[in-house]
Amino acid sequence: MRKSISTILLALLLGAAALTGTTRLGAQTARDSLSIDGPYILHKGDSVRVITVSEDGVIKDTTYVQAPASFRVCDHEGNYPFEMSLRPIERQDWCVRTAPGRVFVMSDPHGKLDCVISLLQGNGVIDENLHWAYGSDQLVQIGDIFDRGDDAVQIFWFFYRLQQEAADAGGRVTMLMGNHEPMEFSGDMRYATPKYHILARELGIEYRDLFSPDSELGRWIASWNTIGIIGRELYVHAGLSGEFYREDIPIEEVNGEMSNALFMRSMARKAASERLHFLYGSRGPIWYRGMVLNGKRWAPVKNDTLNLILSRYDIDHVIVGHTIFNDVRTFRNGRVICVNVNNARNRDRGLGRALLIEQGRYFVVGDKGKLRELIPCRSRQNRQSRISPAGRQYP
Repeated sequence: MRKSISTILLALLLGAAALTGTTRLGAQTARDSLSIDGPYILHKGDSVRVITVSEDGVIKDTTYVQAPASFRVCDHEGNYPFEMSLRPIERQDWCVRTAPGRVFVMSDPHGKLDCVISLLQGNGVIDENLHWAYGSDQLVQIGDIFDRGDDAVQIFWFFYRLQQEAADAGGRVTMLMGNHEPMEFSGDMRYATPKYHILARELGIEYRDLFSPDSELGRWIASWNTIGIIGRELYVHAGLSGEFYREDIPIEEVNGEMSNALFMRSMARKAASERLHFLYGSRGPIWYRGMVLNGKRWAPVKNDTLNLILSRYDIDHVIVGHTIFNDVRTFRNGRVICVNVNNARNRDRGLGRALLIEQGRYFVVGDKGKLRELIPCRSRQNRQSRISPAGRQYP
């Protein structure tokens, strides 16, 4: 009987909280799970719904007649505050053949805003106030912001703002799709930290609903490309398989179809078409590990197939994330570069965390700048003029 009364009282309290638009968990639960989060911004006709979580576990759910002029964002502990505002969203060109003086390449931040900030500040990409400081140069982020950390939403907003600041300065921030973005969008939260499960439960929704096509971040993430080319480098989250080469799907179509299916459930993607099933599968560009792993289960790409891939897209290197290594390193005689590492560990140990391409030279960089040159100059003397196969012109 006592248990029944307690259950009724809890239901009444949650009901009252829902009416006020604010939900608060028990103190212990809040300490153990919820932390600063958001804003989650959902468009509802002409109005805007904004959901945030405060440092003491209070969920605030407010609908505005129009979006506030700006929002304050900080990490889950209240650090790295910055102001941001909404802006128009457009898909970037996937191919930019004129490379800038510097391209800074990172991947897989997985919800750790502190690691993102320390890396970018330590290399002069952003200033002490977290604003773009890279001028007309470029930053490439190769996917996987979701999961394993508590600042995924804050990292999205950070890059959302930085992308606009870079464009205003004549530079560019390229955001590419990883495998964890489609996982979360389809409802697969295996690698999400507990706070995100609890937030969704308290709101009475699935977490994926906070990134629906009506959400600001959902719309922005859906504008990302899956494959991009800058200069003579091709960037993709996981890699390009032999099957991908044989399918010969134009990159523009790959980017479009991946985005169009982003909000689908995983099974719906598989059922939609054989092409979509392939693109989102283990041999597709966001999952395939065979450019950097050699075990039979990974179906490693053959060297002659890799040469054909480089020739088809008129590139010198494929640069990937996804598969984690102890440091930034090369594969396939320097033709493939992987930049995914354990970011927190490598930051603490002073090891490589990103790639810097500067005036045609390739450097491994850590949180305090260059560590070593990755590809000796002599390897670039073997460059050959490559011609795309007949019937396909690449910019």
